[in-house]
Amino acid sequence: MTEGANRAVVSRRDRVAGGLLGVHAGDALGATVEFSSWASIRSRYPDGVTDIVGGGPFGWPPGHATDDTDLTRAVLLAYLAPGEDVVRAAADNMLAWLSGDWPGREPGSRPSDVGGATATGLQRYRLTGDPRDAGAGTGRAGNGSLMRCISTGLVVTDEDRRIRESMEISAITHDDPRATVSCAAYNEMAAALLAGAGPDEAVEHGRAVATRLGVPAVADAIAYGRQLRPAMLALTGQTFLADDAAGFVLDSLSLAVAAVLDARPLPDVLVDIVRIGNDTDTNAAIAGGLLGVRDGAAALPDRWLAVLQFGAEFTEAARRLTAG
Repeated sequence: MTEGANRAVVSRRDRVAGGLLGVHAGDALGATVEFSSWASIRSRYPDGVTDIVGGGPFGWPPGHATDDTDLTRAVLLAYLAPGEDVVRAAADNMLAWLSGDWPGREPGSRPSDVGGATATGLQRYRLTGDPRDAGAGTGRAGNGSLMRCISTGLVVTDEDRRIRESMEISAITHDDPRATVSCAAYNEMAAALLAGAGPDEAVEHGRAVATRLGVPAVADAIAYGRQLRPAMLALTGQTFLADDAAGFVLDSLSLAVAAVLDARPLPDVLVDIVRIGNDTDTNAAIAGGLLGVRDGAAALPDRWLAVLQFGAEFTEAARRLTAG
């Protein structure tokens, strides 16, 4: 199918659902081999992880949300609830998640997996009560806010507000400019795709926003993503990391750009993102969000959708967000 034809046949509702479910599916697919190297994944799954089977270092049930999807849901619920301060609502929802007030968890239990900056920022928010004075600090540029940010790109129609809320919701935990501006640029790509732009146009819009916001490292990461080929990285195991540590926000952003520019069907691209290794659940969640907006929820395999913990909830959220 051509890019123009694809844009013509995918409804806004299907794109919104695709963005949310793409995050969830990528997260669940990658959770099986989280922290695994390319060589380890190749040995255990020569054709890649093609089904959502759970397991991994935290022993997830198939389709269960990890922190990536849980915190995406926390931001989504903030937009679905009445109220003017969506940043505070998102922070409250994240704190509830950290405190154990969350579906599928024992009350008061701690999540199985919590990123360091996320824990620091939420603990600071618990003390200050101010979501705009709670971040983990400059220098903490992990991908923990990028993985959860897509709802802003799918919901907010005004660009200035969308950029502001993307950055403020990131800064609850990740206030390093590389993280906040990555979220803004990513959500601008998502919003452009939702409005019918092709992947190349959407990526260029995200790069332009990063440049305008004065963080050239983010613009450079987007440009670098244009050079990457997920299929080749998955085949060869060649490193693409700009930072030595997996989980760096700019690495995940570059990989998401490479994914959305890959013209192959969504499942093929997402399987290859996981095959690359390391922070597989988060990289696939971030890439899956953009791929889902690009292609719509119908591009996700039924066998994946059938096991997603919040699949029905996210589908209903997309209906509510696009009603009327």
